[in-house]
Amino acid sequence: MELESILLPGVDDKRPIVIAGPCSAESEEQVMDTARQLAARGVKMFRAGIWKPRTKPGGFEGIGVPGLAWLKKVKKETGMYVATEVATQQHVFEALKAGIDILWIGARTTVNPFAVQEIADALKGVDIPVLIKNPVNPDLELWIGAIQRIYNAGIRRIGVIHRGFSSYDKKMYRNLPLWHIPIELHRRFPDLPIICDPSHIGGKRELVAPLCQQAMDLSFNGLIIESHCNPDCALSDASQQITPDVLDYVLNLLVIRDSNQTTESLAELRRQIDEIDENLLELLAKRMRISREIGVYKKEHNMPILQAPRYSEILEKRSNMGEAMDLNPDFIKEILKEIHEESVRQQMVIMNEQ
Repeated sequence: MELESILLPGVDDKRPIVIAGPCSAESEEQVMDTARQLAARGVKMFRAGIWKPRTKPGGFEGIGVPGLAWLKKVKKETGMYVATEVATQQHVFEALKAGIDILWIGARTTVNPFAVQEIADALKGVDIPVLIKNPVNPDLELWIGAIQRIYNAGIRRIGVIHRGFSSYDKKMYRNLPLWHIPIELHRRFPDLPIICDPSHIGGKRELVAPLCQQAMDLSFNGLIIESHCNPDCALSDASQQITPDVLDYVLNLLVIRDSNQTTESLAELRRQIDEIDENLLELLAKRMRISREIGVYKKEHNMPILQAPRYSEILEKRSNMGEAMDLNPDFIKEILKEIHEESVRQQMVIMNEQ
């Protein structure tokens, strides 16, 4: 893809690009109060949800079209660019008519190719930055498909937003970051700007700052952060919004590392990593050869492939060993799970041989 910059005139070409504002536009007073505070702190791009897709009916689903007039007022009074989410063709038409500067496609929309194509069709012939959030489920190809649909509509100013992935087991985060997915996206499309949404990943305002720093350490281009003049009274996502004052504090604390620093000092360490990786691969190949030999033995003695007690024993013992070596036991279990699945697959090949 041949992409163009998503930056608008007057926005500095430096990390992080910052887009901030409330989860939802709730009232003219709330929108303008938040916008004035953000503008006074140097924020150039203001975000606010006009249409809000909620999990269940009955919640605040956005103010709708009347809120677009408030965003126009923000733009006129503060000079900030304004951004909002679109989920349907009609949303696109209304946002463009109101002079919205940046559009984004939400995670619940990205997951539906029909909805993304409808938005793409509405954007044909338009020149506007479009940001595409990852789908709610961890499906990189679905994310790439949405990007391609928007690109095929003629949009060249495209960026993506990493907002984490839904999980039944929420644990620490509202949406699991699964950093390896946006990292892989960047590997495939190095010119595609990636913006992190720490508000939706964390789900709690105390997680916003550390998530912002993690995103910067991973060389993300920008941040889209929910900021509200009175977060505790917000009509949606109150727990993850921060005040403009706190946002300013978070941004000032960020450490932006020089991505262009020389890597000469890393050369020897990287050489050691390469050597260790080669050894790991050789050991894995040896392990799989032994697994195949076990498969032959099981076939000759009419034994089932899966030996559940043995697998449980391996998981427990190896996890404990890894923890004693300062390795995360969950990390060890994940690796062992993948190794076990491959061992089972190879033994199944042996079993099915005539």
